Amino acid sequence: MGPLDQRRRRFEEIYAACHDPVLGYVMRRTEDGHDAADVLAETFLIAWRRLDDVPAGDRARPWLFGVARRVLANHRRGERRRTALSDRLRTELGAAVRSPDHREPAGAVADAFRSLSDDDRELLSLVGWEGLDAGQIATVLGCSRNAARIRLHRARKRFARELAAREEREGREALAEARSRRARMAKGEHA
Repeated sequence: MGPLDQRRRRFEEIYAACHDPVLGYVMRRTEDGHDAADVLAETFLIAWRRLDDVPAGDRARPWLFGVARRVLANHRRGERRRTALSDRLRTELGAAVRSPDHREPAGAVADAFRSLSDDDRELLSLVGWEGLDAGQIATVLGCSRNAARIRLHRARKRFARELAAREEREGREALAEARSRRARMAKGEHA
């Protein structure tokens, strides 16, 4: 049996003996299962990398608790940084959206765009906002250039149909409103 096999067997023994206790330790200190799974995975990854430092026998479990404790601390610091960054970006973007020179798109075009599927919006955004061509979009999507071109063509057609339908509805509504306003004015009512 080679050194790698011995190493793997030792890790598997430590994992089997300590998985449940370390999982319990982590779960009691995290808010949800996803965070617990992340911390547990990171803890055992460190154990694998530092297998020579893991004490033998019953001392492995407290050693892993120490590793899990540090991983939890890093996880919490990272979460605080992400939350602070999110708050800052939300504030900055909120101010930008409210500024008069950066208004949210309104009308039929924006409504038509928002009504598309996530995939269609992503495709059209990659072209319109990111300036990517079909080859670059294929790389982003992990598909062939031809598949990207076909998807983009179909997304553009769906967008054009949706936009035409919305413009037609808005036109009918505007015409009906204008007729109603003229009728009220003809009767002497104010608009």
